[in-house]
Amino acid sequence: MSPSLQLTDELQGVATQTAQKAVNSLMSRRSHDGYWWADLTADTTLESDYILLQLWLFAPEGKQWNPPTRPLIDKAVQSILARQLEDGGFNIYLNGPSEISASCKAYFALKVAGLPATDPRMVKLRDRILALGGLQRANSYVKINLSLFGLYPREHTPSIPPEIMLLGNFIYEMSSWTRAIVIPLAIVHAANPQRPVPDGFHIDEIHAPGVGFGFTPADSLFSWKSFFHKVDKGLKLWERHGPGNLRRQAMEKALAWSLERTRDSDGLAAIYPPMQYLIMALDVMGIPREHPHHVEARKQFDRLLVNDRRGFYFQPCFSVVWDTAIAAYAVGESQLVRGEDLRKTADWLLTKEVRKKGDWSVKRPNVEPSGWYFEFANEFYPDIDDTAMVLLALRHARGSSIPEYQACLDRAIQWTLAMQSKDGGWAAFDVDNNWEPLAWVPFADHNAMLDPTCPDITGRVMEALAAHGIPAGHDAMRRGAAFLRRTQEADGSWYGRWGVDYIYGTFLALRGLRAAGESDREAHILRAGEWLRSIQNSDGGWGESCESYVQNTFVGAPSTPSQTAWAILGLLASGDWTSESLRKGIQYLAETQRPDGTWNEQLSTGTGFPMVFYLNYHLYRDSFPTLALATFLNGKTEQ
Repeated sequence: MSPSLQLTDELQGVATQTAQKAVNSLMSRRSHDGYWWADLTADTTLESDYILLQLWLFAPEGKQWNPPTRPLIDKAVQSILARQLEDGGFNIYLNGPSEISASCKAYFALKVAGLPATDPRMVKLRDRILALGGLQRANSYVKINLSLFGLYPREHTPSIPPEIMLLGNFIYEMSSWTRAIVIPLAIVHAANPQRPVPDGFHIDEIHAPGVGFGFTPADSLFSWKSFFHKVDKGLKLWERHGPGNLRRQAMEKALAWSLERTRDSDGLAAIYPPMQYLIMALDVMGIPREHPHHVEARKQFDRLLVNDRRGFYFQPCFSVVWDTAIAAYAVGESQLVRGEDLRKTADWLLTKEVRKKGDWSVKRPNVEPSGWYFEFANEFYPDIDDTAMVLLALRHARGSSIPEYQACLDRAIQWTLAMQSKDGGWAAFDVDNNWEPLAWVPFADHNAMLDPTCPDITGRVMEALAAHGIPAGHDAMRRGAAFLRRTQEADGSWYGRWGVDYIYGTFLALRGLRAAGESDREAHILRAGEWLRSIQNSDGGWGESCESYVQNTFVGAPSTPSQTAWAILGLLASGDWTSESLRKGIQYLAETQRPDGTWNEQLSTGTGFPMVFYLNYHLYRDSFPTLALATFLNGKTEQ
């Protein structure tokens, strides 16, 4: 490590050089059309589910299973095995412990793909699964998937009745991603297809002996968990004795709902699980494989596959609008490019504005459509976080047509204001999506049944609104600030729902409060800054483990560029421009930058479903450090 940077002008000089290299690198990677798009990767469960889908699509003949996708299945097997842990299991984030659901999915996928149970790697995996409690401890979606092939007792899987489609707007009380998963899955589950497996195939060896297959008992007879267990028993009676015509009507309505949401979208909800279940739903509803609906569903699913020099893996979705907005904002904040250099980016972003009503409009029927989605196309699902980030990007990137640009901004700002929830915060996709009893339904163990407001999105929204002239005294800003003050943790941090974890929530909450005019002398702001300084690593950077979600408190990890950048941004928002922590953080970014202007980051710092699914955004490592350095340099100039 080089000698410490002691002098302010020396630190500023190094920060300037580091920022310039980062901006040059980012601009060199922008597409010809003006957008940024990097990989979005996760764990082995996507490759495991791919193998399951191939079994669904191409039934075995007797003992043999030789589908036309065999070469891809073999690559998926190697991709999974390459990530097996020393103890035999599979984790859901790098450096994390073996996780039961990921391990069970991998065991099934590897065995059905042809790896014998006697292979030493399978033996270690089996032993690890049993040590974790066996297949009985996997989550509901693992059990439901296996039940479709007769590999888990259907009577011990949660009922997912398609009749929920007949209950008015009930489905909109679930989070947007849950309803997009559950509705096509309800069709499949109701059909009870019992697809074939190779003769003699089973996974009995990962059933924990002496452990029941039923639901984990509720702690109290008068809890919501107990109530929904009783409801599930009633639904199973309904499945056996209810009127078949009503079920068929519900299934047809569920399919129509799902297909409608593939229009102007890259697949249902443009994310992996709904796209997979839609393919299955089309099958059980008797839609021929050559039908355009089927062809398009498989095409969109297959687009998520990466199979080139980078390796073999599936992306859960495409993060192109998100990547573009963060990179454009970081580059724009640096003031190292001309505004006209970002015009092509602005024009591209303006083409992605939502102009039709989607699921969000059920609770906001009189609001003009606007906002942005995450992917290339997902018209039914603009999200508030992306919209705020795009608004920040458009602060610097202006469109070729100023009237169109301004009209778009006006619509997006009004849409964002309308999406504020009653508690003063903002959620991801919907308003007031927080009916807590739903979190206890048996198939809610993916830990994301609801879409409640959260500090990270609220802080970003407030920053975006302030950047476009919404004053600190505006009612939305005052309510947002009150929400953030109310949700601060006792140690001074804030929870981060969509990034790992407390560092992410804290930096965005502080930026939101600063945008709302909160004094950096207030006790809660000072407490947050002190918390950030207290968790800094000895190398000058910051890092946080996904384990924080399990422990409900900060759990440290090796420093990463993105989390270091978040901490620096949080310190600056708290009014800290001179501390030794800040200096060391900037020095860490300067010293870990590679010659080409990029940074290396292997750990997951993005969150899909806390404790269930984590994400590695491959552009975070470069965009956020650029933004942190730019913010530091801009502030030093202003002081």
